[in-house]
Amino acid sequence: MGFTKPPVQALKVANKQKRKQLFVAHKKASNKERHEERHRRRREENKNPELKAARLAKNVPRTLEHKRVWDDVDDDSLGAVVDLEQLKRRRIEQAEAEERAAVEAAEKMDQDDDDDDDDNDSMLDSDEEDEEAKEARLERQREKRAQRVPSIAPSTTSTNLDLTPTSLALKFPSLFTDEPPPEPKILVTTSLNSTIHDEAQLICTLFPNANYIPRSSHRYGYKYSLRDICKFSASRDYTAVVLVKEDQKKPTGLSIVHLPKGPTFHFSISNWIEGKKLPGHGNPTNHYPELLLNNFKTPLGLLTAKLFQTMFPPRPEFEGRQVVALHNQRDYIFVRRFRYAFRDKRPTEKSVVDAEGKALQGVENIRAGLQELGPRFTLKLRRVDKGVGRAGSEGEDAIQWEWKSKMEKDRKRFNL
Repeated sequence: MGFTKPPVQALKVANKQKRKQLFVAHKKASNKERHEERHRRRREENKNPELKAARLAKNVPRTLEHKRVWDDVDDDSLGAVVDLEQLKRRRIEQAEAEERAAVEAAEKMDQDDDDDDDDNDSMLDSDEEDEEAKEARLERQREKRAQRVPSIAPSTTSTNLDLTPTSLALKFPSLFTDEPPPEPKILVTTSLNSTIHDEAQLICTLFPNANYIPRSSHRYGYKYSLRDICKFSASRDYTAVVLVKEDQKKPTGLSIVHLPKGPTFHFSISNWIEGKKLPGHGNPTNHYPELLLNNFKTPLGLLTAKLFQTMFPPRPEFEGRQVVALHNQRDYIFVRRFRYAFRDKRPTEKSVVDAEGKALQGVENIRAGLQELGPRFTLKLRRVDKGVGRAGSEGEDAIQWEWKSKMEKDRKRFNL
C-alpha cells in the first residue's frame, strides 16, 4: 500500500501527537506535489519556450510602482504629479489630430470645389498634389518621432531632462540656462559645533572639485550664517554650497544651495553607511565619475535631477570606471558609488543580451562586475526654497515646494 496524503479534516483530530504526525505527513506530501509540478512544467517549457514566455508575462508582480497613480490634468507646473513623458506624448497626439482634421477639412473643401469644375484633368492633378502633401506631412512626423537614436539595450528608468517644461525653466533660470554651465566648484561645510567632520569629508569626496571647510565653534569666533557663507562662496566662483546637518553624531540632513541666488534644496539623510563598513568595498580615486539619474519623472523630479547634474562635471573620465547613481524609488533617492570592472565570463554565466534577449556580438565572453566604494545613504526631499534658505527667500512663492505628512496618506502617489 502506497503513501497517501492525509486529508485536511484529519488535521483536526483531538490527540496532539497524532495531529502533529498528520501535519508533518501533510506538509511533506504538499511539498512533493509542488516539486513534481515544478519539474513537469519545466520539462514542458523546455519543449515549448512559448509556454514559459506566456507564464512570465502573466505572473508580473503588482508592486506600488505598477499601481502608481498620476494626476489627470494638463499641468506641468511644480508640484503637479504628472508623467512628463506621457503628457508630451498626449500633446503631440492632440496636435497631430488637430492637424489631420484641418487637412481633411481642406481636402473636403477642395473636393467640393472640384465637383463644380467640369475639367477632370484638373481634379487628378489636385489629387496628386494632396497625396504629395500628405506624404510630406507623414515624413515630418516620422522625423519628429525619431529625434533620439534608440540604444542597443535601452534603460527603462533613465531620466530625460529634455522633457523639462517651459514653466519650470522660466521659474529657475539659473539651473535651466542655454549657456554652457560653469565648472562645478562645491563648498562643503557643517552646522555649528559639529562633530561629524569625517562624515563631511566622505561627502566631500563624493562630489568632484569639492572643498571641505569646518565651521568654527570657538566661543570668541564669528558664527557665520548660511547666507554669509554663500556670499563668501559666490565671490570665489563656487557653484554650490552643501551644508551637512547632524543629530546624535550622525548625519541626518543635507542642504544644497545653488549659487549665486538659489534655489535651496533640503534633504533628510537615512541609512548612512560608510564605505569602510561595506563588505568587499573599494577605495575611490580622483577621477570624474559618470552620473546616473534614474526614475525622475515629474516636474519636481526633473528639478531635483537637474540640481545634481550641475554638481558633477559633464565630462566623465572613463579611465577611473567610477559611477555615481541616484536612483529614485517611492520618493526616496538611493545614493550609491561604484567602480565597474570587466572580466572573463565564467562557464556557468550567460552572455550579455540586448532588449530582445539576443546575445550581443563581440562581447560573448565578457562580463562586467561592480565594486561599491561608498558612502551609501538615502535622501528624501523635504523643502525647496526660492532663494538662499528660508530666510533668504522673499515673496509669496518663497517656499516653492514643501513635504507634508498628509502627502503619504495615499501610498500609491509619489511626488518625484
